[in-house]
Amino acid sequence: MQDSEIVKTPKQTVLPIGILAGVVATLLALGAMSQPSFASVLYAASALPILIAGLGWGNVAAATAIVAAATLGAALLSLPFALTMLAFTLFPAGWLSHLANLARPASELGGPDDLLAWYPLSDILLHLCGLVTLAVIALGVVIGYGPELTNQMVDMMTEALQGQDPTLTPDPAALAQTKSMFVLMLPMIQGGLWVLLLFAAYYIASRVVSRSARALRPREDMPSALRMSRNAIFIFLAGIILTFFHGVPAMIGATICGTFGAGFLMAGFAGLHFRSKGKDWRLPVLVLAYLSSLMLLPAFFILVLGLADTRRTIALTPAKKSDQTDTDI
Repeated sequence: MQDSEIVKTPKQTVLPIGILAGVVATLLALGAMSQPSFASVLYAASALPILIAGLGWGNVAAATAIVAAATLGAALLSLPFALTMLAFTLFPAGWLSHLANLARPASELGGPDDLLAWYPLSDILLHLCGLVTLAVIALGVVIGYGPELTNQMVDMMTEALQGQDPTLTPDPAALAQTKSMFVLMLPMIQGGLWVLLLFAAYYIASRVVSRSARALRPREDMPSALRMSRNAIFIFLAGIILTFFHGVPAMIGATICGTFGAGFLMAGFAGLHFRSKGKDWRLPVLVLAYLSSLMLLPAFFILVLGLADTRRTIALTPAKKSDQTDTDI
């Protein structure tokens, strides 16, 4: 599948756009380090320039932005900072924009001859969950993540609470249970949150680009299009099974549950938006659903909605004579 817009855009336009996007991405990542309160949001926002460059100007612009951001990050701060940025924001953003620009003749899928079929949004979300899973696991290996590290964190939090209230005496059994849960909950929450933030960046970038003539992919209706692939169910199930083991397999399983669970959670909310279209009770139900999802049980029901509705929705647009498509969906 070839990005036809790249053929039309001169390199002297694409390269400066890519370099500018890389500089902006690096500045946002550096800003996350100086603003701890908004660190996650700013760090995830560093994917926005890469996504906009890729969705609007194609793969060359996205690749240029990634190289520029990684090089600048290594020069201004350190190589580990650049590699972390590459794993968590730069490469996922570039890969998502590449997938979003893939298309093939709809006739190859049994559709009309004059239409193009674009890479399914469900598969894009599946790739995102997989990339974040690998990034979180890689980071855990680098920092030596495990019970020793999390136990120290729990002890530090306990000491901080005791400093505020000297009469507080934690129960040893409850403290041990907290430590055993924390080692699994941390990668689960981090992975899930990162999937949500990066997909939000993709959503914003696609909306920004769709308002210009640069958009390669058609604007999709998220309530009807945003679903998880059926294959994701088996990966999610494997993650749940792994959490019943001890040590590294359990931590990997928790990461998978967090990342793919976030994907199913978004699909559940999209399904809820789709089913409530045109209903009088739409607004109060959606507000209640979003507010209650901060608690475990309501969020679980939304996740089940996502699990119950897995499918591939393919966007179709009229084919242009200049479009060249030679890659599979």
